[in-house]
Amino acid sequence: MAVTGLLDGIRIVDFSQYLAGPSCTRLMVEQGAECIKLELPDHGDPSRGLQPRINRRSAFYVQQNRGKRSVCLDFRIDHGRTIAVDLVATADVVVENFSPGVMGRYGLSYDDLVPVKPDLIMASISGFGQSGPLADRPAFDFIAQGFSGIAHMTGFEDGPPLLVGSAIADSNAGIHAFGAIGAALFHRERTGEGSYLDISMVDALVHMHETGVHAPGLTDGEYVPIRHGRDYQPVAPAGVFAGPESWIILIVTVHQVDQLWDALGRPDLAEDLRFKGNTARVANRAELNRIIEGWMATFSTDDEVIEALLSHRVPCTKVNSPADLKDIPHLLERGSIVVHDDPVLGEAAFPGHPFTIAGVAPSVHGSVESLGQSNVDVLRSIGITPERIAQLEASQVLVSKAHG
Repeated sequence: MAVTGLLDGIRIVDFSQYLAGPSCTRLMVEQGAECIKLELPDHGDPSRGLQPRINRRSAFYVQQNRGKRSVCLDFRIDHGRTIAVDLVATADVVVENFSPGVMGRYGLSYDDLVPVKPDLIMASISGFGQSGPLADRPAFDFIAQGFSGIAHMTGFEDGPPLLVGSAIADSNAGIHAFGAIGAALFHRERTGEGSYLDISMVDALVHMHETGVHAPGLTDGEYVPIRHGRDYQPVAPAGVFAGPESWIILIVTVHQVDQLWDALGRPDLAEDLRFKGNTARVANRAELNRIIEGWMATFSTDDEVIEALLSHRVPCTKVNSPADLKDIPHLLERGSIVVHDDPVLGEAAFPGHPFTIAGVAPSVHGSVESLGQSNVDVLRSIGITPERIAQLEASQVLVSKAHG
């Protein structure tokens, strides 16, 4: 029988907002961890206000914060900070994604918190990291895309660099933090020691370059990393092709090229000197692409093209819109897309857990809480009396709202 998660019994105090931090703690919740999300008055995590909003609830917020307990606490001031520290003393992990130095100004840095929790694991996620000459620079996802060279590699060679249309820096940093926390928990299990984890969106994207960093120096500049539009620079044929209806991606390495010739019904191309070997195919890419697109045009639908290519084991796919993903049985069966019925937002499809562990069933324990919904339960669990809670509410140190 599958267990509910590998992180059962782990408690997180989550100071993060928007995407990079919440995406990390969402994965932990889906693996069974308890997450206390500390949100600042008056409106909490700013992503609660992002569109689309249905009945004053943001789908963006729902995607990243299902199953977390919301405590709306002004930890910027002394009374709130004391409570935040007391909560950290009960936790295993702290996650935050403020700009470097902000947690220190609040008296909630790793050095501030270790005295109350010596084996604490704390992950700080930021644009440029906690150290280095640029650590203080403000950053968002697109800033990291530009600085890391990802934008430089996106678009057409004779056109401007382009932004990737999804938040790859935030989400990459989130999953890097998730992995680092897992390693730190394992280290603590063996040694009893806590860890401070410095996760940078820029570092996470630099890590994605498979060739562009090392190849220029090793080839004396012969290899020039540059955006290559519809084609993949090192291999041909590889890239985006015009199908009969829309766009089709295929990539054919030396191991599949004979299968491609068979799919095209052109075994003669195997002996064509223009296409004999990858170097020749790259040099004659335009003509080879013309042949492939001409063949694709003989079909009525993209699905027919895909079926013909896959029948010969040629790697290929249609280019799907994110709006199409909820209707793809493979993604639904694997849980890559899940349908979540939020009592306020309604039923909607969301990205699911991004990996599968045999015998473990990731799940969400509860829905999204309204702002400060768990204020009383969480504070009473650390010994704060109802009278004191009432005082904190009266002074707006503790805030709750019945929506959002």
